[in-house]
Amino acid sequence: MATTHERGPGRATKKSSGRVTPSGKGGAAAAGSVQSNRYTPPIDRSTKVSPRWFGFLIIGMFLLGVLVVILNYAGLLPGGVNNIWLVAAIGFIFVGLILATRYH
Repeated sequence: MATTHERGPGRATKKSSGRVTPSGKGGAAAAGSVQSNRYTPPIDRSTKVSPRWFGFLIIGMFLLGVLVVILNYAGLLPGGVNNIWLVAAIGFIFVGLILATRYH
């Protein structure tokens, strides 16, 4: 039997590690046979599919933003080289990014 001196002063022995979630080491938990107790309702397939034109719209917004930047620096846009055109280009690219986050 271990004395207090052998375990260290003030240390009590623990029967469990206190871990709430499984550690993922070996056993049935590693094989993926543990099921969650939470219910997740199935997602309707029609809500997960974007229309075909949506991807083209995203690419179009990106390309339009890049085109405005190039044409601005070339001086081919009305008003010459102007920072307003660059703000518009950033706006087109930003809209493309927002649309890309909603694509399924």
